[in-house]
Amino acid sequence: MSEYIVSARKYRPATFDSVVGQSALTTTLKNAIASGKLAHAYLFCGPRGVGKTTSARIFAKTINCLNPGPNGEACNECESCRAFNEQRSYNIHELDAASNNSVDDIRDLIEQVMVPPQVGKYKVFIVDEVHMLSAAAFNAFLKTLEEPPSHAIFILATTEKHKILPTILSRCQIYDFNRMEVPDIVAHLKKVAANEGYTAEDEALSVIARKADGGMRDALSIFDQVAAFSQGNITYQKVIDNLNVLDYDYYFDITDSILKTDVTKIMLTLNEILSKGFEGNHFIGGLASHFRDLLVSRDPQTLPLLEVAESVRQRYQEQAQRCQPKFLYSALRLCNDCDINYRTSRNKRLLVELTLIEVAQLLQADDEAASGGRRPAKRLLPIFAPAPAQVAVTQSLHNPPSTSTAGTAPASIAAPVTTTVTTPAATTAQQPIRRNDSISALAKTRLSTISLTRVNTTAPAAAAATPAATAATAATASEPARPAQCQPFTADDLRLQWLTFANTLPVEEAAEAGRLKIVQPVIKENYRIEALVENQVAANYLGKIAPQLTAHLRATLRNDNITVAFPVDETHTIRHAYSPRKILAEMMQKNPALVTLIKTFDLQLD
Repeated sequence: MSEYIVSARKYRPATFDSVVGQSALTTTLKNAIASGKLAHAYLFCGPRGVGKTTSARIFAKTINCLNPGPNGEACNECESCRAFNEQRSYNIHELDAASNNSVDDIRDLIEQVMVPPQVGKYKVFIVDEVHMLSAAAFNAFLKTLEEPPSHAIFILATTEKHKILPTILSRCQIYDFNRMEVPDIVAHLKKVAANEGYTAEDEALSVIARKADGGMRDALSIFDQVAAFSQGNITYQKVIDNLNVLDYDYYFDITDSILKTDVTKIMLTLNEILSKGFEGNHFIGGLASHFRDLLVSRDPQTLPLLEVAESVRQRYQEQAQRCQPKFLYSALRLCNDCDINYRTSRNKRLLVELTLIEVAQLLQADDEAASGGRRPAKRLLPIFAPAPAQVAVTQSLHNPPSTSTAGTAPASIAAPVTTTVTTPAATTAQQPIRRNDSISALAKTRLSTISLTRVNTTAPAAAAATPAATAATAATASEPARPAQCQPFTADDLRLQWLTFANTLPVEEAAEAGRLKIVQPVIKENYRIEALVENQVAANYLGKIAPQLTAHLRATLRNDNITVAFPVDETHTIRHAYSPRKILAEMMQKNPALVTLIKTFDLQLD
């Protein structure tokens, strides 16, 4: 059995032409070698696994080649090239600055610089991870780096250029290596798979390339891992199973549910994702990337920015046509805010769920009738399917009886007359519900309409009833009685609706909304909900919106026994600012020895 070599080492480039994704840099180096204009110090910087050390080795091998080819590549036949390929060349020295970062290590390197090469023209010193050198080592290296012998060339490689001293940077030619593009990595992985006799799907290789994050070494390592798992048959499903990444289908399905405002399916899909062990921030980050890909898929000019397989690209184009740019911008902002607040959130799952609900509500229709000539107001659509009783009452609210069918009682008949006293909030039955209204239409109408019954003894009073009052009386009399509701609910359900109400408050009630988000509601006996506040002032402020909050919780949690109270936390201690004399008096009261000390030495407080 032959010795196994990982793909990252086995397929390491040996020529400039085989370096992937760095054509501009390799062309510059080849031209410099061909023209004989070589600098004495180079700095190769860039992300991990993009070919910095590999290019340094190829450069060192090529400048010492005795018979370079017409294309600027090494011949691989002369003594210098054979010594390099067999790793026995004395003209190339590599130093790992991560483990050799002291002044003594640099002094040993300087001593080797003074020895001329035995074969070839140059001695090349490759210092990897040069940013790990200590400040003293950098300073000891300055003079030699600025004026080395004519046969010495230094190649410094680093992933963190900002950590290198400016005096070092000024002595080097700087080459910035680019992060590799997904198509370049996929093309190289196809060649490796063909050489190894593997079968690989384009979608599978695309997932590996995106997982590698621009590093070819990482891509080859993941490729070997997946190849071992799939036994040479690299498919898309096996890749996502082995790497534990979220499938594209999850993001497409949840976006379809958002476009349909199907919050129930969104919640179920999120629960399935979390049950597979994925973190909420990982899902939100992926969803934000999905929205970004949808955004770039809408315009043919930005379509090349979509780094996915061709089959997935078509799905993105189809779904992108059903998403408006305004929706995608807002959805990206909400996902980004959730990602920022995820680490500090106490209830991370609730934060993700609320974000998805807000994204699903972005597509609600503008209510032009409620705008009044100003910016169109929006109303929140129902999140979950209401109970049958609520559906019937809601339909009666949105479809009031026509006033043409309401008749007036004869003047000769003395009958009870029902007069409806309507508060300003009762206009909900006739006007569209505004987005900032925190009470549902059903609860608001039930709270704001009061019926007063009296006996009409005179005919003129009966005849004086206006058609509008008669129509309102008929609507009130024909409204079906809704059975009392007493659905049990959990603390999580309460917290969700509590925060939903806080988020729907208008801008002028931002202070109350902030306090509602801070306090913690607790369920007491008989569905009494209490939220402790720090002082009476806060209790008074929140008491103003307590009726609205109560109506909202009763309607959404389907429990008419809910009551809300904001008691003051009596255990909350108030700290006062003490003067120096007050502090001394407190200390003297707690420590009698201090009193004796003051009297003995006749001390006074300045």
